[in-house]
This record gives sequence, structure tokens and C-alpha cells, in this order.
Amino acid sequence: MSTVIALIQAGARQLAEAGVAFGHGTDNAFDEAVWLVLWRLGLPLDELDAVAERPVSPADAARIGELFAQRIATRKPAAYLTREAWLQGVPFYVDERAIVPRSFIAELIADGSIDYWLGDHTRRVLDLCTGNGSLAILAALTYPEVSVDAADLSLEALEVAAINVTRHQLDARVRLIHSDGLAEVPGPYDLVLCNPPYVNSASMAALPAEYRAEPELALAGGSDGMDFVRRLFADAPSRMSEQAVLVLEIGNERANFEAAFAQLEVVWLESSAGEDQVLLVTREALLAGAGEP
Repeated sequence: MSTVIALIQAGARQLAEAGVAFGHGTDNAFDEAVWLVLWRLGLPLDELDAVAERPVSPADAARIGELFAQRIATRKPAAYLTREAWLQGVPFYVDERAIVPRSFIAELIADGSIDYWLGDHTRRVLDLCTGNGSLAILAALTYPEVSVDAADLSLEALEVAAINVTRHQLDARVRLIHSDGLAEVPGPYDLVLCNPPYVNSASMAALPAEYRAEPELALAGGSDGMDFVRRLFADAPSRMSEQAVLVLEIGNERANFEAAFAQLEVVWLESSAGEDQVLLVTREALLAGAGEP
């Protein structure tokens, strides 16, 4: 009879040999195999050491084998197979209607990196491009005195977000809004969080199948990745309070960002991915840079 760890090791070899891509909650074959095996067995995902040598019945081993075969054949992110993703230790429902949550902004909320720019005046928060609602929910959980609007262009993504808002019992504090950018959000907001579509066209064309399984609307940012950001920066000051700040994730597009907004004064925030993935900009800076081409 197989053990938990033996099935994990075998699954990791299968994933590696098949050349699947990671980046949707794990970054290597072993961790992804741990996730899939423990989830299929209904075991806590953070207690491998306690269950590693536990025997697994032939029937359960077969079900695990089917899950790995599905992961390899479909190239769907594991989160779409398990219908769950974790961000800063908080579980979220997810399916193909929304991007798999993985924003580095979540780290900055959790570790207090943006707290310097917040204060008693911080009462209204907007999570723009909310997807499955994870950043809006983390903000509401971290800052219990704030109300949060969570906006997205995709009605399907908002359906997923609604599941998560209710799951975390935040219906009274997190409002979902269907909006193309800032068009339908009222403001003024004291804090704006945004993980927008920012992948440039060349990078989009080269994405592995796992990323192409996600809604393109949530990823594609135009030729230089900055199409949405240009609109956002033009519209944001009118939706921001005087002391408001905007926290924006731009992934690997720093060079394109700096080319597009060369004169804009921003603060780069350090995350586990380095100092070039997430930035903070004040309303004052956005107004000062409004004359840029």
C-alpha cells in the first residue's frame, strides 16, 4: 500500500517530466504535488510532516493518480481543479471565471508595508480589478474600520467574488460593483488597490498554457502592458480623497512603466518578488504628473 509521501514524490516526478508550468500558488513540482495529494485526501495542506507516512488505500491512490493526469492533460492551474486558492493563509474559492489570486499586494497588506500612508482618515477602500475578491476581503479583514468597494469589468468574476465575500461573512462591509475601470465607482476613496491587466503583448503570446487557461481580460495590458494603467492614472485623482494613495501591481513591467510615466513620482514597495513589482503613488503625485503624454 502506498504512503502519502510516496504518492507526492511520484506525482512530483510526473509533473516535472510533463513540463507543466507553475506560478498559481506554488513554484515547483514538489509543492504542487503536496497540494494535490493532501487536497484529494482531505488532509490539512500545512501538515505534511504529520501525515507523510500514512498509508493510502488503493482506491484513494487511484483518485490521486486521476487528479495528476487531469492536471497534466488539461494544463489548468491546480487551483481550478481544487476550486480553492490561499493568499496570506486565507482560503478563497476560485474557478475559471476569475484569475487565480496571487497578488503581491496581499503581502503588503498583511505585513503593514503600506500602513505608513494610512491613518484615521482611511475609511473607504477600493479594490479595482478585484477578480475573485481576495484583496478586497484581505483589506476588510486587516482594517476592520474600513468599508470596501470591489470593482471589476467581468460579471463572471464578480459572481466568484460574491461567493468569497459571503464565505468570509463580509457582505455588510464589501460591496461589489460592475465597472469598466473607474467609470461606475463613486469615490472618494482613501486607499485604492489595483492588480490590473498588465502583461504586454509579446509576453502574452509566450504565456504557458496554465496562464492561458485564465481569463485573458485579467491579464492582457496591450503592447507595453500599460493600457489600463494609463486610463487609471488619468481617472484616479477624481476618485481619491486628498490624502489618498494608490497601490498598483505591475509585475515584470517596470521598464515599460517607467518608459510610460517617466516623470511620475512613485514609491516602489518591497515584496517577496523584489522591489519592482508593486508601487505606491499619491493623489498629489498623480495630479502633478497629469501633464505627461
